[in-house]
Amino acid sequence: MGRLNEKLKFRISAEEVERIKIKMEDAGILSMSAYVRKMALDDICVRMDLGDVRQLVILLRRCNNNLEQYARKAIETGNVHAAEIANLQNHLDEIWELSRQSLACLAAIR
Repeated sequence: MGRLNEKLKFRISAEEVERIKIKMEDAGILSMSAYVRKMALDDICVRMDLGDVRQLVILLRRCNNNLEQYARKAIETGNVHAAEIANLQNHLDEIWELSRQSLACLAAIR
């Protein structure tokens, strides 16, 4: 997209301005110019709740940290306890379940 150097002027009522502001807030967009441009060009503005994705990233980081610790311990001592591996497996199962739920929610967006 090129520079935004063209202006488009039009008149709307005060009630329409309020409706646009409410829809902007619902969409999480702070700039009226950006919102109106997006709606005029694409007919849709989607706000996605990425809380599940954030939780997924947190779990992946935990598993990564645990795996690094287990690898260091295995290198230093030559063994890892079965309980530690079971704990890691539980975290991985939780990650897979969150992934399935997140993907199902994304697939439902139409």
